Amino acid sequence: MLNISIKSFHQLTTEQLYDLLQLRSEVFVVEQDCVYQDVDGKDQKALHIFGYKANELVAYTRIFKAGDYFKEASIGRVVVRANARNFKYGYAIMNASIEAINTNFKETEIRISAQTYLKRFYNQLGFHEEGAEYLEDGIPHITMFRS
Repeated sequence: MLNISIKSFHQLTTEQLYDLLQLRSEVFVVEQDCVYQDVDGKDQKALHIFGYKANELVAYTRIFKAGDYFKEASIGRVVVRANARNFKYGYAIMNASIEAINTNFKETEIRISAQTYLKRFYNQLGFHEEGAEYLEDGIPHITMFRS
């Protein structure tokens, strides 16, 4: 079971900021071999959802209220450490993120930009595809929506 923590950007400790940037870089830049600008100026508007196991950050997302990223509330930078993917932490961190959007923003409509190969994962969380596949930073993505 994950220990979930939710913080605004201004509540983050230096160590938490370092941990989240390290995990995002480890997966999105190194593992996926994708050169892109992760530090995009949007972290300041987000709520950050941390999933810790034995004091190690193993899962993370950032969430936005409606209008801060998409017209609807949104979840982004969904990441699970490679050595922790067999434990269904992706579902735990996503469910915590959906609940955090409902609780903190009083929103039920959520839009995401999902890596296409994860469509089935997001379908199981109640998201459905909208529109055509597109490339984002050289990786196939699809817009998905949940209400």
